[in-house]
Amino acid sequence: MHDLVPRLMRTDVHVVSDQMQPYYQDVNDHVQRAVENIDSARDLVASVLDANLTEQGNQLNEITKKLASWAAIIAVPTAVTGFYGQNVPYPGFGTHAGFAVSFGVTVVLAVGVYMLLRRRGWL
Repeated sequence: MHDLVPRLMRTDVHVVSDQMQPYYQDVNDHVQRAVENIDSARDLVASVLDANLTEQGNQLNEITKKLASWAAIIAVPTAVTGFYGQNVPYPGFGTHAGFAVSFGVTVVLAVGVYMLLRRRGWL
């Protein structure tokens, strides 16, 4: 309709009589308004879809931050126990006090990383 009505109204084609010209002009105005409304609605839908995709991306970023934080917390005890698992004697090796100290250091480091990440808003 957007292209057809102006073609019919052209004076060199002589399809529409002079008496019917105002009616066709009115139809053309309605068509133009409908096209503008459709374009406006299309832009609105595109904006809503873009906002939805942005929100999903933000949620995914938050989840990724939390997973990375928990991985860092788990990495600390893994690194400490992995180092001593290579048959490197830790201070107090072979005694209950040495085991308690190494276990305490591991827990303190993990809790320290947890508190640091919590303070920065990652958890």
